[in-house]
Amino acid sequence: METRIFGNTGLTVSRLGIGLAEIGFELTLEEINTASNVLNTALDAGITFLDTAACYDISEELIGRTIAHRRDEYVLATKAGHVTGGYVGENWTAQTVRDSIDRSLVRMKTDHLDLVQLHSCDVDVLERGEVIEVLQQAKQAGKTRFIGYSGDNEAALWAVRSGLFDTLQTSFNLVDQNARLYLFDPAKAQGMGIICKRPIANGAWGAAKAPSDYAAEYFARAQKMLALGPIPGAPADRILLALGFAFAHEEVDVFIVGTRNPKHLKANIDMVNTQLPISPEAVAEIRRRFEQLADGPDWAQRE
Repeated sequence: METRIFGNTGLTVSRLGIGLAEIGFELTLEEINTASNVLNTALDAGITFLDTAACYDISEELIGRTIAHRRDEYVLATKAGHVTGGYVGENWTAQTVRDSIDRSLVRMKTDHLDLVQLHSCDVDVLERGEVIEVLQQAKQAGKTRFIGYSGDNEAALWAVRSGLFDTLQTSFNLVDQNARLYLFDPAKAQGMGIICKRPIANGAWGAAKAPSDYAAEYFARAQKMLALGPIPGAPADRILLALGFAFAHEEVDVFIVGTRNPKHLKANIDMVNTQLPISPEAVAEIRRRFEQLADGPDWAQRE
């Protein structure tokens, strides 16, 4: 498994990471064996970057119950900011973020987090500053090693330019390319580690129909890009094409792909390990098509 130094953090991370929203939302505590299979398969294959969030239902609890004993084998990233899990409070207050971090430590049975990210808050929350201060205090207290921002568009650019964060997590894929146009270069100039979410575009590219309501916009964009004709050098497998396009961007340290299915996870790992890179000609053509068609807010990053 290919690894990278994660920006200025000095951490070594696998370039393929795993997003853990699906196991949190789609599994129950009675299905702990399935969660254990997914998580241990990932670690056994050399995936070392795990991305979760306080609001991913039981995701953090499943991590704590299945792989806490392997804690030194992975970089553990979570997110905070939303009121969730029966907590009483308000979104985006200092107290909510502070309590969320403490709850994450308990749920995942660890004495420290590697990365805590603000979870897609708006610019006004960032400018108010109190939640950033709480993250900085948690870092000083040793509760987290690094702090980051997870989000898109104007708020992501604010976070990058502020110089206050160690990492950026943002949307990037074949039909959602504004990150490479507006965020990657300034983030790298700040020494930030870059994490990309949704690298396979929620399975929308080449699908017969939109895979989900959320993916409808991605599906519509893909249809417009595909209508321009065959893509020279593109592999026949649409998931391989999506992964290959994403991994062609060397600015990105980690791509997180989520699944609750061990077979899907193994297929993704095999693609990354044995079938990349894809043709540079295909990558260039997909970039060209996006730049030709992207116009206005309808082609902004999906949040």
